[in-house]
Amino acid sequence: MDSDYLSVVYDPGQRPYTEYPKQLCHYLFQSAGLKPGMKMLEPGCGRGEFLANFQDLGLDVCGVDISKNAKEFASNFPVHVCDVENEALPFEDNTFDVIYSKSFIEHLYYPERYLAEAYRVLKPGGTLITLVPDWESNYKIYFDDFTHRTPFTKVALFDAYKMFGFNNSRVYKFRQLPIVWKYPFINYFCSVISPFIPVRTKTKFLRWSRELMLIGIGIKTKDK
Repeated sequence: MDSDYLSVVYDPGQRPYTEYPKQLCHYLFQSAGLKPGMKMLEPGCGRGEFLANFQDLGLDVCGVDISKNAKEFASNFPVHVCDVENEALPFEDNTFDVIYSKSFIEHLYYPERYLAEAYRVLKPGGTLITLVPDWESNYKIYFDDFTHRTPFTKVALFDAYKMFGFNNSRVYKFRQLPIVWKYPFINYFCSVISPFIPVRTKTKFLRWSRELMLIGIGIKTKDK
């Protein structure tokens, strides 16, 4: 991935800052059973919006990104420059309680290298949280982002977790609509209208009704 990715794809003029990272972090903090004081790593941390909000929730956070520009966005936590596909993560074994990534793993040619490294640097009993676009609902626009490399389905992500030693895993489809998290019955309405929503619609509610994410949550096998 080009080191200019942040400046091109995440240009604030095109993707302004919103309250969404804060809302998502609160949701994941509760649903993944996170606790203050846990040590978290985010590969592909980008502008650091999620790490900043996890830090506000009491986590001890750290980031990794291929872009050297990522450091400019992190004032209160460390960010390491690392090409995850071609370099080992710059941490000792069994360092982190949580590894979180969003819209990251699909950019890798060899996600298995990342999964092996994630397992290595997680503590026994640590949690791997992965958010990735759902291929089944995004295939028509998946490669609008030409840096996308590897599609994932619910089955593929679950099997990947299992193959790399993550137990008690759960993978589920997820709408990026905070109102749906609060009122789950709205999912039924979104499911009904989604086949009729135009591809590449600019209306956020309609877009996120149609384009789903996957959330994978798994636990590193504890040492015996």
